[in-house]
Amino acid sequence: MAGDVLSQNEIDALLSALSTGEMDAQQLKDENTKNRVRSYDFKRALRFSKDQIRSLTRIYENYARLLTTLLSAQLRTITQVSVVSADQIPYEEFVRSVPSMTVLNVMSVEPLDGRVIMEVNPNIAYAMLDRILGGKGEAGNKKIDNLTEIETKLLRNLLDKTLDIMEEAWSSVAVINPEMEEFEVNPQFLQVISPNEIVVVISLSVQIGEETGMINLCIPHVTLEPIISKLSVHYWMQSSKKEPNELEVEQIRTQVQGATVPVVAMLGQTDISIEDFLSLDKGDIIRLDRGVNQPLIVQVGGVPKFSAQPGQLKRKLAIQILDQFKGGTSL
Repeated sequence: MAGDVLSQNEIDALLSALSTGEMDAQQLKDENTKNRVRSYDFKRALRFSKDQIRSLTRIYENYARLLTTLLSAQLRTITQVSVVSADQIPYEEFVRSVPSMTVLNVMSVEPLDGRVIMEVNPNIAYAMLDRILGGKGEAGNKKIDNLTEIETKLLRNLLDKTLDIMEEAWSSVAVINPEMEEFEVNPQFLQVISPNEIVVVISLSVQIGEETGMINLCIPHVTLEPIISKLSVHYWMQSSKKEPNELEVEQIRTQVQGATVPVVAMLGQTDISIEDFLSLDKGDIIRLDRGVNQPLIVQVGGVPKFSAQPGQLKRKLAIQILDQFKGGTSL
């Protein structure tokens, strides 16, 4: 183990002891050197590497940016969403950490197994509802278990729209299809997995107008297990060097062949003054820089590609390709 994780209270107590002289820094260093035996809690066995946690954080940082845009548009007010932390803890600890009454959305993420929980803090939930119903986005003092059927429907409709951007945020790693399954307000009624199973909790800080709160996403390890290898830097390095397969090459070729590009046969060009241009009239002749015996230059997408000669085909003007254009030479 790299070391024990101290709580904020323990950190504050340690700093206080060092500042008052109750504990000496050198003494603390000597004790750490002598004490090589550390306690290990098997209930908090780490299932994700730091590399994988960082990859999940990057995915949800992208999700937070997309969610900021979505909520700002839907609620018609300034909204800010950012990732605060990404931790792996037992599911039981996650359930204890959320309020006794909150907004819990349980979603499936096919083709992956298991279910993901999105917990929306009541302050944020009521701020969303207030904006949807035409208010200023104030949370008020309402209790989340008193949601009416209309309020529940409005909130579910808004949260359903967040699933599409979650699919987009995950698209670089895996193709998932998130779908809302349950809407609950009491975490004690949710037994998605066994209490001792490890989950990753992604905490998002959300600000809607003057109201702030958290949205927590609980993802079980069993859900991510089939794609866990894709969350490593080694996978990204391999993916970036991977050569396209025959099917991908054929798809690219088909799309390119169906693209349209402008083809222009240049009779020639010249420079005239603004005065001469303004005095042009019907029947006037403009002398070009290319003789009648010289081939035309055919441009494809604005780039010279061929030399050609003019003519007619079935009473229509046409050109006949003579050769590829030799850049820098007179044709």
